[in-house]
Amino acid sequence: MKLATWNVNSLAVRLPQVLDWLAANPVDVLCLQELKLSEDKFPFDVLAAAGYQSAVFGQKTYNGVAILSRTPARDVVKNMTGFDDEQSRVIAATLDMPTEGELTGREVRVINGYFVNGQEPGSEKFAYKMQWLSGLRDWVRGELLAHPLLVLLGDFNITADDRDSYDPVALRETIHHTTEERQHFQALLELGLSDAFRLLEQPEKSYSWWDYREQAFRRNRGLRIDHILVSAALKPLVTACTIDRAPRKNERPSDHVPVVLTLG
Repeated sequence: MKLATWNVNSLAVRLPQVLDWLAANPVDVLCLQELKLSEDKFPFDVLAAAGYQSAVFGQKTYNGVAILSRTPARDVVKNMTGFDDEQSRVIAATLDMPTEGELTGREVRVINGYFVNGQEPGSEKFAYKMQWLSGLRDWVRGELLAHPLLVLLGDFNITADDRDSYDPVALRETIHHTTEERQHFQALLELGLSDAFRLLEQPEKSYSWWDYREQAFRRNRGLRIDHILVSAALKPLVTACTIDRAPRKNERPSDHVPVVLTLG
């Protein structure tokens, strides 16, 4: 089973790129963030023609998340239970595992999140991020109890540690690098989740986001802020977790690229 996450930074702009990527990388599940469109504008039919059903939590102009899957999504939840939020940032769904392999006949819970950016430490938006992350942890704890086979993935807007930043010294305690953010990331791991990317040997300076400015991609001045966390029951099945840099070379690309998990 292959699952991927990709912040597309406007699906209206990037839909042709998403379709091209899916044609070349026919994953079982693709989780999108920053749709920047309402559900009535979502291209359900176009994606269905490409072989994917869509569970969508849209929002005009900002935010928005979707789970594209080969099999129908069940028990779809939009936003975190128990946390009042006006933003469209989280969607969860239960999906059937593929018909081949160890988990035939089982189901996996997929939680797709567009985590709060936070702007800068000390700001109101940073305080909102801290509250949001606390709410997420509490909700995911319950989801794990109900769904032992669980994947939490998306744009976390957090570097897990210094390896995830092109300049951890200069950027220390700036947004995405603060002690508080990383403590929240660690709190998710302490629920029994594992960072799938770090379960395997990876190239140094592996990033999933690059600023559009100052030729950041060409210079590989990036951050790894798009993550895939797996539950303890899925951890032994992780055979690959890779970052696909190719879409960043497209004309008018997203500033993020897909991260792909293979469960075998």
